Amino acid sequence: MVKKFLIAFFCVAAQGLFAQNGTVSPYSSFGIGDFRSNSAINNRMMAGISMYGDSIHINLQNPAAYGKLLLTTYTAAVSHSELRLEDFTTEQNSSVTNLEYLSIGFPIAPNVGLGFGIMPYSSVGYNLQDETTNSMGETVTNAFAGEGGLNRVYASVGAEIIKNLSIGATVNFNFGTLEYQRIQSVEDVQFGTLDRRESRINGFDINYALNYTPQIKGKYTLYISALINTQANLTSENSEELGSFSLANGQDIEVIDVDLAAVGLRNTELKVPTRFTAGLGFGKDKKWFLGGEYSFQQFSEFSNDFLGLDNITYQEASTIAVGGSFIPDYKSLSSYLKRINYRAGVRYDVTGLVVNGSEINNFGINFGLGLPLPNSFSNLNLGFELGRRGTTVANLIRENYFNISVGLSLNDKWFRKRKID
Repeated sequence: MVKKFLIAFFCVAAQGLFAQNGTVSPYSSFGIGDFRSNSAINNRMMAGISMYGDSIHINLQNPAAYGKLLLTTYTAAVSHSELRLEDFTTEQNSSVTNLEYLSIGFPIAPNVGLGFGIMPYSSVGYNLQDETTNSMGETVTNAFAGEGGLNRVYASVGAEIIKNLSIGATVNFNFGTLEYQRIQSVEDVQFGTLDRRESRINGFDINYALNYTPQIKGKYTLYISALINTQANLTSENSEELGSFSLANGQDIEVIDVDLAAVGLRNTELKVPTRFTAGLGFGKDKKWFLGGEYSFQQFSEFSNDFLGLDNITYQEASTIAVGGSFIPDYKSLSSYLKRINYRAGVRYDVTGLVVNGSEINNFGINFGLGLPLPNSFSNLNLGFELGRRGTTVANLIRENYFNISVGLSLNDKWFRKRKID
C-alpha cells in the first residue's frame, strides 16, 4: 500500500514540476534562466556542500555517495521563497512556491548504489515594465515578460571501489521550453508592437565524482572530494513572431513568423561550461561535521545568440561554501531534541553574469533541522535560507530573499527475504 501511494505521489508531483514557474527574478531573463540548486535539502542547509553523504540520505550532487546507501530511499522536497525587489526609488514584494526534486536511490550490492529522479535545471519567470519619453514628448512603455524553464531527469551510480575510496557518475538529460515577450506602446497611439520568442531546448551533461574518506584515530573521518560536471551541450530550436496588437482589447492585429533560418538562428547551440568542485571536511560519524568547498566555471565561454542582448556579458563563475552539522546524541531515548541534526552554512557565489557592467553576485546564509521520524530511519528535513543577490547601481535591481524548504526522506528495505514458520 505504501509503495502504491509513493508511486501515485511521484506521478502527481511530477506533473506539477513541469508546470511550475520556478522564479520571479528579473535576472532570469538572461542566459537560459536562473540555474536552480541541485542539492538535497539536508546538503543545501550546509551551504550546498556536496562532499558529505550517509547511509540514509540521497546526495543529489555527488554520485560517489550512492555507495554508502544501506536502505532504499525515496526523497522529495518543496520550497517557498519570499523576495523583496528594490532599486534606488521603488520596492516590490513577490513570492513563489516550487517542487524541488523527486528521487529514489537504493543499494544493488555491497557498497554499490543506484539512483534516478527528476528536478528543475533552470527557471525563467519575470514581468518588468519601463517607461521613457521619446523626442516628441510622448511616453513610451516597454513591457518584458518571460516564463518556462528546463527540467532534468538523471540516473546515477556510485561504488566504493577500495576501502574509503568511492567513485560515481550521473547522466543528466535536460529539456524544456523558454518563452520571452516584449511589447511596446506609445501614448495616444491605438496599436502597440510585440516581439515573441520561444526556445525549445534539450541536451545532456555528465557529473563525475570521487570521494576519499579515511579514518583518523579510529573515530574521526577526513572528507576529500572532487567533482567534474562536464559541459552541457544543449540544442535550441527557436521561433519568433513580430506584429502589432490593439491596446483596447489586447488582441493581435497582424503577426508574422520571422524567417530565423535565413539569419542562422532557427537552430542554435548553447554550451554551459564545465564546472569543477573540490571539497575538504572533517568530522565524527553521527556526531558532527565541518567542511568547505570551492567551485569554478569558465562561464565567459557561454552565449545565447538568439536573445542577442547588448548589455549582457559573462565572466568566470565561482562559489565558496562552508557548512556543517551537529547531533547532540543520536541514541538518546529521553530527549528528542538531542536526536535532531542541526545544520548551518554560508556561501558566496560569483554567478558569472555581468549586466550594464556590474557583476550580479549572491550571498546566502543557511540553517536547518533534520527531524527523525518515529520508529524508522526516515526523517523530515527543514531548511531556511536568507540572502541577497544583485545590486542597485547601474539602474539594476537587488533581490533580498528568504527561502523555506521542506524535504521528506523515506527509507525502506527492498529484497527482504521472507521467513516461513
